[in-house]
Amino acid sequence: MRKDQRSMKEESKKMQSPCLEEVSQGCLHGCCPSPFLNQHEPQTKASKPRNSSAACRRDFASKTTSSIFPNTQFTNHESLPSMQDSFAEFTKAYPQYSDTYRVDQIRSREYYHLSFSDHTCLDYLGIGLFSYSQLQKQECPKYRIASSSFPVPPESPPPVLDIPFFGVSYKPGNLKTQLLHGGVASEFESVIRKRIMSFLNVSENDYSMVFTANKTSAFKLVAESYPFQSNRKLLTVYDYESEAIEAMSNSSEKNGAKVMSAEFSWPRLRLQSSKLRNMLVSKEKKKKKKRRGLFVFPLHSRMTGARYPYLWMSIAEENGWHVLIDSCALGPKDMDSFGLSLFRPDFLICSFYKVFGENPSGFACLFAKKSTIPVLETSSTSGIIGLIPSQKLFRAVTESPGTDTEVENLASQSGRIEKGKTTYEIQHAEIVEKLKGIEMSEVSESDKGIEMECRGLDEVDSLGLVTISNRARCLINWLVSALLKLQHPNTNGTPLVRIYGPKVKFDRGPAIAFNVFDWKGEKIEPVLVQKLADRSNISLSYGFLHHIWFADKYQEEKEKVIERRNNEADGNKGKDKSDMGIAVVTAALGFLANFQDIYKLWAFIAQFLDADFVEKERWRYTSLNQKTIEVL
Repeated sequence: MRKDQRSMKEESKKMQSPCLEEVSQGCLHGCCPSPFLNQHEPQTKASKPRNSSAACRRDFASKTTSSIFPNTQFTNHESLPSMQDSFAEFTKAYPQYSDTYRVDQIRSREYYHLSFSDHTCLDYLGIGLFSYSQLQKQECPKYRIASSSFPVPPESPPPVLDIPFFGVSYKPGNLKTQLLHGGVASEFESVIRKRIMSFLNVSENDYSMVFTANKTSAFKLVAESYPFQSNRKLLTVYDYESEAIEAMSNSSEKNGAKVMSAEFSWPRLRLQSSKLRNMLVSKEKKKKKKRRGLFVFPLHSRMTGARYPYLWMSIAEENGWHVLIDSCALGPKDMDSFGLSLFRPDFLICSFYKVFGENPSGFACLFAKKSTIPVLETSSTSGIIGLIPSQKLFRAVTESPGTDTEVENLASQSGRIEKGKTTYEIQHAEIVEKLKGIEMSEVSESDKGIEMECRGLDEVDSLGLVTISNRARCLINWLVSALLKLQHPNTNGTPLVRIYGPKVKFDRGPAIAFNVFDWKGEKIEPVLVQKLADRSNISLSYGFLHHIWFADKYQEEKEKVIERRNNEADGNKGKDKSDMGIAVVTAALGFLANFQDIYKLWAFIAQFLDADFVEKERWRYTSLNQKTIEVL
């Protein structure tokens, strides 16, 4: 076993790209917080740099724990230090955080609506194509509508209409044909395609790409085109319930696949390596050329923040699996550490959801290696889309007599807006008339359209992998440490929060899954926590952790923590195992997140230390003549 483990580690090191090594050894370059290095050591460290880097990573958890509110537990939300005092301590613990000041400059210049709206967005992990500032410049400022990701500044007058940056149209035909031969594409679509492939470091010589309506469509397209009749297995690695993976699994089963999943050990939800290896490794060595199936690998969990070794991709490929990489949970520039020059998956899916406005909300990209495309089967699936520049949308509007379908659709998307507690209803006919009244000169085909830049991607490129990674590392580990400092008063140290998956860790992802418990140890429903957070202008999500494996010594604890998924629409009672798991609250930090965002979340969660907080909120909600929140 020692030889096997040693060989796996050596192979993992070989697969690290230079960029990943740069991030991993950031301590040596001044990227890690300086308290984690001995200040009295000489600046030159010629001896054993690998050991120094490894030591820095090992010490990260203990140093962070000793630096963030040492020997302190908070039992009253009113006793929390102020944001200013907390930030001062934060910068002492992570002095190199100040090196990421350019992110704050970009946030204030290009995404100033986040400050105007006082809204904390912790429900999204990724990067949009366009900045808010860019979207403001391309649209007619008189016609704008608010959305959850596109709020209106409190001081602004009631908006009227949100003009989209682009539109989408569904393309006929099957996935294999589109990948092999492509189709008619606008110059706008070609520009976006090339920019995205460049951003992700995907070579046009090696891969073909299609746009899909969303992430779920991309996964389903692969499932319905993959030859499961001959390559029988689908193996996934997800510690949480995913709509996209569920759709893929259902489609694969209909096509004859045997669906399998990796498992995660309680209590830390670490990947069960031995079980996964047994599922991957072929026992029929004499049939190496025979493909076993499709291995779907997410690189890290978008809920718990757990990262998985890239080595698993190599093991899968060596044992006859096609490999699909799910990069939807990756943060900006994380693909730089992936190393497509060292490993080329057969399929790659990424998502550009919430493109700063909900009209449209975004799209996904499906990449297929050109040498793998012939393996796919012809299928009559839908979900492939084309991108239509806004100029064509507006031309249809201005040239329309008023009954054009595109006009009707565009108007119907913007018939209701909200500002604070006020809802504005806009007449459908009024929108159509205003659309038709827009001057063509304002939406003419110009540099703003065809030759426009994807500024969101350009900004991330300018920041680079190290800056973004180190900023996220500081923020997420402070949040984890601070949440663990909250304890109920007058109890024997009963914690307010339980975190699932990795806690304080150097290489954890910028996402966290947790639950809040009352003083009696009973869980407060995640959906309630999410709704109360929303009323405090904090956007959180909730999800469902599953495929959890409990050792015998944890069987008693299993009975307390495991619950059945609440899915009334699912009438199939034959899959009880997949319905068992843990409902959790989730928070994710995008590249624009700052200390104020995580402090605001911490202060909100601390309010649950008040045993009457939930009842007070329910009473206040009712007194405002609003619908009472239902505790599920």
